[in-house]
Amino acid sequence: MKFYLEFEQEIKSLETKLDELKLFSKEKEIDLNSEINKFEKQLETLMIDTYAKLTPWQRTQVARHPKRPYTLDYIKHMCSEFVELHGDRLFKDDHAIVGGIGKIDKQSFVIIGQQKGREVKENLYRNFGMPNPEGYRKALRLMKLAERFNLPILTLIDTNGAYPGIEAEERGQGEAIARNLMEMAGLNVPIISVIIGEGGSGGALGIGVADRVLMLENSWYSVISPEGCAAILFKDASKASVAAESLKTDAVSLKKMGIIDEIVKEPVGGAHRDYEVAANNVKKLILSICKELKQLKVDELKEKRYQKYRNYGVFTE
Repeated sequence: MKFYLEFEQEIKSLETKLDELKLFSKEKEIDLNSEINKFEKQLETLMIDTYAKLTPWQRTQVARHPKRPYTLDYIKHMCSEFVELHGDRLFKDDHAIVGGIGKIDKQSFVIIGQQKGREVKENLYRNFGMPNPEGYRKALRLMKLAERFNLPILTLIDTNGAYPGIEAEERGQGEAIARNLMEMAGLNVPIISVIIGEGGSGGALGIGVADRVLMLENSWYSVISPEGCAAILFKDASKASVAAESLKTDAVSLKKMGIIDEIVKEPVGGAHRDYEVAANNVKKLILSICKELKQLKVDELKEKRYQKYRNYGVFTE
């Protein structure tokens, strides 16, 4: 069953008519190809027009689409080989973060990403994609492994934030994220981060310090979720659309400010409509960037990474 967002009602209506026409043509064995082609062209035009003018809040809704591809979906479509590695060697395995060694074309990567679930049972297993401290410590263990074997690191970010529960705080949530920020800043191998859906707060930053930060065009990245910001500023979470506009959570705004480096194009209508195309777009860009970063000497790589983050928030008039 297809799921439509509130701004997609016109698309829903046209797709429903198209499906009915195709079914009628098949059942009655009548050639209606010309009419079907006309509807398909109308639908494509409508989707292009609709998605070309989405607001930051509407892009946030697309980023949360229940059918949107998650980390393991990208790994499946990009990697010819992947071996998942588990555990932080201190407490336990956090299922909200997956990681391992994967081969994309001929290039091996250590790949780490947040993983959400689709059904209730899977979401509970994955903790809704909100990592605990052991998840960030697992990620750091894999990053150190990458450094030991001189492998580039690819992180796929998709979380509305680190888990805020008491148990997570007791086990050092803040320390785990802070340590990752420090350690990632000094790693001797290239790091590429891709925001594939939600990029919320320190939960995203915990695996997001990178030489290049990419962002799918219908994703969001911010220090706080639009709802959280609205609840604090306006005492009303329903004003999330206003907050999203002010926060400039969308890829275009963030690229203009230099927070991200590249925007990855999605299939018309969002990544959830064609996993293969979405994954291929990510794959092409990361392979190109990886080739470029591998040509840098270690000291130059680290210095450029340092300057990248030092320049955040610096403006001249």
